[in-house]
Amino acid sequence: MSHKKDKSKVEKILMGIGNELKGDEGIGNIIAREFSSKGWLSLACETVPENFIGIVKKRRPKMLVIVDAANMSLPVGEFRIIPKDMLLSNAFGTHGIPLKYIVSYLERYVEKIVFIGIQIGEIKLKGGISPEVKEAKEKLIDILKRDEIETIKTLSY
Repeated sequence: MSHKKDKSKVEKILMGIGNELKGDEGIGNIIAREFSSKGWLSLACETVPENFIGIVKKRRPKMLVIVDAANMSLPVGEFRIIPKDMLLSNAFGTHGIPLKYIVSYLERYVEKIVFIGIQIGEIKLKGGISPEVKEAKEKLIDILKRDEIETIKTLSY
């Protein structure tokens, strides 16, 4: 578990979630470690985002962006904003505490929470990241740095 600090005021927090031992499943953590931008705090939460709730509560950012691998029945490497009502369906998250509970709790401390899912391929032990997911990582980091989250498509039913 690691986090990078920007010395300027933190207005946004990125929480990357995932298990890097399972290839594409670790993409949220990889993005969190590689992303750095003024006004952001980036947290690589591994598979325990609940361990970082205290940081979010203390910082009370304007925006919390959560990035995790997802199975959305899209082509590998596609990413979408997952609306809260879909997140609350229990369809997303393979972590200790379901993400729906974490998001519901943190809403009291954050103005806006955005959950971004990245469509993964096969989960392979020690298989590395697929080329499509690596490309998605680069695109998403660029979007975050340019503060253009609103350009990301929203997952629909």
